[in-house]
Amino acid sequence: MKNKIALITGATSGIGRATAHEFAKHNIDLILCGRRLERLQTIKKALEKEVDVHILNFDVRDKTQTLKAIDSLPEAFSEIDILINNAGNAHGLDPIQTGNLDDWDAMMDINVKGLLYVSKAIIPGMTARQSGHIINIGSSAGKEVYPNGNVYCGSKHAVLAITEGMRIDLNPYGIKVGAINPGLVETEFSKVRFKGDPIADTVYNGFHALQAQDIAEIIYFMVSRPDHVNIADLLVFPTAQANSTTVKKN
Repeated sequence: MKNKIALITGATSGIGRATAHEFAKHNIDLILCGRRLERLQTIKKALEKEVDVHILNFDVRDKTQTLKAIDSLPEAFSEIDILINNAGNAHGLDPIQTGNLDDWDAMMDINVKGLLYVSKAIIPGMTARQSGHIINIGSSAGKEVYPNGNVYCGSKHAVLAITEGMRIDLNPYGIKVGAINPGLVETEFSKVRFKGDPIADTVYNGFHALQAQDIAEIIYFMVSRPDHVNIADLLVFPTAQANSTTVKKN
């Protein structure tokens, strides 16, 4: 993995941040992307003792900003070997008939369009070199639909469909494309989804949820397989979870 360069979106928290730390342990140089500049700077300071780190402060929802930021990469970081499309969010748990349009826009803009914008900026370099590895962070919500999940589930189903389309289109170039789909991971996710509701602090009570580090280690496993091995689609639950609505709690 030494001399590889990975770009990670949503690198300021949760799975993205954990993946940055995991990759640094394995000598993968990093391009860390996110909206929160102060956090990016803090992570850069922590990791640049181990690997070369470059930060890009932009919002994946903004097409122009995204393309401009990635185009600004210095030459030393211009050849991206690994793309981790991690930026994503969930807003609200309303049934479809009372859903909030702003919530819908946020989920589709970040989870789907943001992934496409970043990929569009990076894939041409990979096809020119005929090498690369793209991992899209989906969700168990992309495998099934649950009550009040409507648009979020739709956005994650789209991630899986886009991943499969990418894998077909990029196959002639030798580019690996895969998705990892976590179930319940204990991150900031619930605080965003429940919008400050106190229930956000109890979502992971009574069972041992996945941790961001668990997913980061799996992502590293995926990118470190031999050239002839591509892990195309992976669903990961905590032991206590059987599906999106079945969780064994103490």
